[in-house]
Amino acid sequence: MEIRQIEPHLVLALLDLKVFSSEHPELLKRDLEKRGTETLLKALFKGEVGLYHDEHNKPHIKQGGHISISHSHDLMGILYNGRESTGLDIELLRDKVLAIQHKFLNEHEKAWAANDVETLVSFWAIKESLYKVFGKKGTDFRKHLFIEEYRQNPILASIRMNGLVKRYELVKEKVKDYILVYVSKEL
Repeated sequence: MEIRQIEPHLVLALLDLKVFSSEHPELLKRDLEKRGTETLLKALFKGEVGLYHDEHNKPHIKQGGHISISHSHDLMGILYNGRESTGLDIELLRDKVLAIQHKFLNEHEKAWAANDVETLVSFWAIKESLYKVFGKKGTDFRKHLFIEEYRQNPILASIRMNGLVKRYELVKEKVKDYILVYVSKEL
């Protein structure tokens, strides 16, 4: 387990699920993810945490602040933001994204990604993080979520839906064979 204090109000906790599963061989995959979430929350908050989900299935904690949870294959993470809604996404690098890019990228973003697998996975993780910060069903990744700047950190992206415009800074990093993206702040 790794816990990183990014800012005074922003903390990232990561868990290697392969190692965690070797410590809990009795757990099936779904139970392992649930126990992993509980373990990360206990480590972040030094004790029990009241976790619940709203009508859009967005996670919340009774202690206050905002969280986002993500897992992909053998890596799980929780991002805590004490100030504002946040989003985290973890994605395994794999070329499956080449076949589905038309489902989440507009034409400009597809041209920008140029069929590069790492860029495409990063774009998916950026949009998934935006979706999580927004937390509303009915969000179309192509029509409502936009990547504005993707040269280096911070990444700039926005949500534009029904007259609402929100802009965010995001951070991307590579962790082993995974792309991890989180919302650092709203602009």
